[in-house]
Amino acid sequence: MSEITEGLGGAIEGALTARAVEKQAGEGFASPGGTCLNCGTELLGPHCHACGQKAQVHRTISAILHDIVHGVLHLDGKLWRTLPLLAFKPGELTRRYIDGERARFVSPMAMFLFSVFLMFAVFQAVGLTTPSDVKPDISTGDAVSQVQGSALAQLKDARQRAETYPEGSPERLQAEADIANAEKFFNQLDENQKFMLGTDALAEGDGTGIGPVDAILEKWRDNPGLMLYKLQTNAYKFSWLLIPLSVPFLWLMFAWKRHIRAYDHAIFVTYSIAFMSLLFIALSLLSLSGVAEGWVFGALAIIPPLHIYKDLRKAYGLSRFSAFWRLCLLLVFITVVIMLFLQILLLLGAT
Repeated sequence: MSEITEGLGGAIEGALTARAVEKQAGEGFASPGGTCLNCGTELLGPHCHACGQKAQVHRTISAILHDIVHGVLHLDGKLWRTLPLLAFKPGELTRRYIDGERARFVSPMAMFLFSVFLMFAVFQAVGLTTPSDVKPDISTGDAVSQVQGSALAQLKDARQRAETYPEGSPERLQAEADIANAEKFFNQLDENQKFMLGTDALAEGDGTGIGPVDAILEKWRDNPGLMLYKLQTNAYKFSWLLIPLSVPFLWLMFAWKRHIRAYDHAIFVTYSIAFMSLLFIALSLLSLSGVAEGWVFGALAIIPPLHIYKDLRKAYGLSRFSAFWRLCLLLVFITVVIMLFLQILLLLGAT
């Protein structure tokens, strides 16, 4: 984490130093004819009205560093106007963007990609990743053999004890009872082994009868560590699937409101997921810094529903009651979407 911070700080420091040293050196305006250097259109102001390029171009080291920081983090006025609204007035941000006020804010997709990239980087830096040393479980056949061997050993021990003590003695009677119990357990093992061992039929080779499903379960059983790694990697790569998966459920809650379109739902979902990603980052860092887990889990239980409720009210212009019942329904839909998303990741992980 410190290396990332130091590297980012060094890049910003370098940009500021280069700017101080070179100042305006290397900077210039368009060609003497007053035309855009990109498309050749005659300039009427500081930007080309045809292609949007600035009339003033830069040829400095500071400009390169600025482009790097700007391209990766979009550190301009848009970000600082977007983040406060995203955190505290999400419905206002959603509504203003839908209504056309877009040049002032970071777009939903750009905010989404930024938050997911940052979450991946932070989780990797602080070690919040899936374990890679998970050992595969023993197969059902091995497990059955172990249990059968244990039952046979107990039966053999009980028979030896029975031969040691005379007829009618308490010790002989106890040994004979142990023999009966061991024989009963051993005889019933073949019929109930899957239930007793907590394993599925696939491990015995029966399978589910569905080829792709059996292949996925086989890979999870053989190499769970690799499958967990692929699950995490695919979760980052295909996190955008949460958007199209969520939009239909939102549409169901507003199906009779014809003035609300699928585009509105997509903006709502994308900004919401971006905020949740940033929230997970903040809470993860707080947990690692020593904040009590109770506070972290409390924040995780309270902040997301409250944020969604505020977003619903303002973005869709709802009353308190309308926003509340939709929030309750949406929480159920979110669970369904997460389950669908995990199923897709499992299928992708098997390829």
